[in-house]
Amino acid sequence: MEERLMILTDTHAHYDDSAFDEDRDILLSSMPSNGVKCIINAAQHVESSGKCIKLAEKYDFIYATVGIHPLEANRYSPENMDRLRELSKHPKVVAIGETGLDYHYENTSPDIQKNNLKAHIELAEETGLPLVIHDREAHKDCVDILKTGKVRCVFHCYSGSAEMARELIKMDHMFSFGGAVTFKNAKRAIEALQAIPMSRIMLETDCPYMSPEPFRGKRNDSTRTKYVAEKIALVKGLYPEEVCEAAYDNMRNFYKGT
Repeated sequence: MEERLMILTDTHAHYDDSAFDEDRDILLSSMPSNGVKCIINAAQHVESSGKCIKLAEKYDFIYATVGIHPLEANRYSPENMDRLRELSKHPKVVAIGETGLDYHYENTSPDIQKNNLKAHIELAEETGLPLVIHDREAHKDCVDILKTGKVRCVFHCYSGSAEMARELIKMDHMFSFGGAVTFKNAKRAIEALQAIPMSRIMLETDCPYMSPEPFRGKRNDSTRTKYVAEKIALVKGLYPEEVCEAAYDNMRNFYKGT
């Protein structure tokens, strides 16, 4: 194989997080020289959505999503959805979300989360933008609700089974994987990777969280998607450069305008 440049893409980051307050601009300015071609900054709530857009305006390789995270679903209201609708018109907004269901914590009721998810599905249908799904310990409910809509999704930091992945592929959805696939206890994620074709896979960090091995527990950033690519390459029998190239193409096809 001819030597190829490792093109790094991060389809799910949170650079508006306070963990980057001290060195955000220095870090982001260094990304292109470190091989990072594109970053999608995912929103957590309305205020976060605005911050994501401001970062996208400042850096030409950053794009934004707008939405309300399931653990922030108490912020859901028709008024806030109207605000997201207006924000979604920005030319660098490429998706709605992240949204979905998270039953790991009990601070937000499942019913409120479901209403929030349904409203985001409607907004994605209205705008024609794809949907970024956060699904944690809520697999069946999440899939059942998505079946009621007509929108294409990416399951970020995919944590479902290989069987669920096959069902989602039939629904024409995508998957992104981050540092968790490098962890020693990542058997379920590896089984899912084996079941998902490379044409459905994108790379992410969820930074500042979920740093891959050997950086687990430390602040994550987009340069570390190369470790995710290397792990996926081992599972798929590919070169890391091939994984990065496919992930970049998948991102461009899924997130129009990137």
